[in-house]
Amino acid sequence: MVQGEKKQENGHKKIDYDMEEKIDYVFKVVVIGDSAVGKTQILSRFSKNEFCFDSKSTIGVEFQTRTVTINGKVIKAQIWDTAGQERYRAVTSAYYRGALGAMLVYDITKRQSFDHVAKWVEELRAHADNSIVIMLVGNKGDLVDLRMVPTEDAVEFAEDQGLFFSETSALTGVNVEGAFMKLLEEINSVVSKKALECGNVKGIALKGSKIDVISGAELEISEIKKLSSCSC
Repeated sequence: MVQGEKKQENGHKKIDYDMEEKIDYVFKVVVIGDSAVGKTQILSRFSKNEFCFDSKSTIGVEFQTRTVTINGKVIKAQIWDTAGQERYRAVTSAYYRGALGAMLVYDITKRQSFDHVAKWVEELRAHADNSIVIMLVGNKGDLVDLRMVPTEDAVEFAEDQGLFFSETSALTGVNVEGAFMKLLEEINSVVSKKALECGNVKGIALKGSKIDVISGAELEISEIKKLSSCSC
């Protein structure tokens, strides 16, 4: 059961309002990328530990939440699943505003979905705050024999753009939890740092953070190298 919910006797879920009152932060995260790369499945795996074999394309924007604890802080992740189809771009772009993190997903078996990643980064940075934490994710890692995107290409792009990187499989669940948690941990680091330096937790303007990637053995999620000084 997702943290922060209870089951009533009739089997329905009820929000644990005591848990809701204890939430320290709400982090908005957007999941972006081409259509059919597995964005909804990755989100479903993280939020409900489920995989739907009959999944259909997302229309417009949907979101799910999950409450986690990071460094003693109770954090509610509000994760927006954005449609990848071109005709929804104008609609979804408005949802980038206010996002503290983004998971940019491509399909390792579809080269075109990786070739479009640069466009997604450009669009994201045009609409989101410049301190947004971005995780590049190569999904469908279980389909090794069908791989069309070498890991080295993704690592090189991530390093060039200052993104974190991981390869996942929504089907098997490999690295999905770790990728989301790393993203949330880095967002928490940025928010906490700004709160300490600016002395104001509410309404922090998250600007000027610089994040670099460090690739590790067996595609371990990268560690943060440096954050710039407060620009308040």
